[in-house]
Amino acid sequence: MYDDAKVRAFSDWHELLVRSEERMDAQEQYNELIRLAVYFRKEGIIDLQERQALIAVATVAYARAVATEP
Repeated sequence: MYDDAKVRAFSDWHELLVRSEERMDAQEQYNELIRLAVYFRKEGIIDLQERQALIAVATVAYARAVATEP
C-alpha cells in the first residue's frame, strides 16, 4: 500500500508539473507543487531526499517559466 501511495503521489505531482499551464500561472503552479511535496513528506509518503528533489524540479520549472514570460 505504501508503494501505491508513493506512485500515486509522484504521478499526481508530475501531472501538475506538466499540465497546469491551462489552469494556473507559473507562481500558482510552483506554490502548489511545493505544497504537495511538503504534504507528501508530512504524511510519510516520501522521504526527505525525495521532497528535496521535488522542490528542486519545481524550482527549475518555475525559473524556466518566468524566464520565458513576455
